[in-house]
Amino acid sequence: MLQINYQLRPADLRPRLQRLWELSGRKIRLIAKRYDHSRGTPVFTVQGRYTTRGWTEWTQGFEVGSALLQFDATDDTSFLKLGRQQTVALMAPHLTHFGVHDHGFNNVSTYGHLWRLMNERRIPENEWERHYYELALKCSGAVQARRWTTIRDGGYIYSFNGPHSLFVDTIRSLRALAIAHQLGHRLLGENDETVSLLDRLLAHAKATATYSIRRQPTFSVAHEAIFNVTDGRYRCPNSQQGYSPFTTWTRGLAWAMCGFGEQLEFLGRCDFIEQACREVCDFYIEHAAAADG
Repeated sequence: MLQINYQLRPADLRPRLQRLWELSGRKIRLIAKRYDHSRGTPVFTVQGRYTTRGWTEWTQGFEVGSALLQFDATDDTSFLKLGRQQTVALMAPHLTHFGVHDHGFNNVSTYGHLWRLMNERRIPENEWERHYYELALKCSGAVQARRWTTIRDGGYIYSFNGPHSLFVDTIRSLRALAIAHQLGHRLLGENDETVSLLDRLLAHAKATATYSIRRQPTFSVAHEAIFNVTDGRYRCPNSQQGYSPFTTWTRGLAWAMCGFGEQLEFLGRCDFIEQACREVCDFYIEHAAAADG
């Protein structure tokens, strides 16, 4: 079980964090200089160099957003310039990407960071620039919410695998719906039907808490939950990327810990989200970390 040092303070980590940002800045510049974007989005490394994998362009927001976070941490304006340029040059197709569940990763990590930095007065206020970021975030939230499967007790944003597939990852893309809702946006469907982005956020979070977290016979977090799309019944857990459907998929556990935590912060109070957040975080502390941290 993880042994928590309650005496540790953020300032104690200053030397290591300074080293982290030094290394991070160097690598961000190298990727910007060396990576050939005509090959697609950088996803993983081969012999220390990024390459792509063509299942989905889900990591572009990490590449571009890293430069913005580097500026946020170091005040080095060269990274702000790089992040802005790359957001304009690379991210527009992600706003209208109807084929993925990854809008939080891509669009909140780019347009969302720039919007936040302006809200925090880290970058100068500019009316039209602000409208640009807000329009992007409104579009992203609505496009993500449109990717919807209705089930017997609600619904969910389905993964790139198709309408039968609920990924635990997608809890982290609810940020896109949350921001768009905060900005007063909504999804308009057939015959001008109005769809609440907040309602879809809550329904997806509920489905994830109910079906991605397995509590019996033992606790686990499944990468994927499979549904019969004809009658809306839950069928089984699956694991496209994890060890098996019946083990805790560690990256999925991390998505759940962070995603439920984000939504708890956004909503302020929500009993089922708070319960799910506690369950996955307690499991991590008790089982998924070495005793030495």
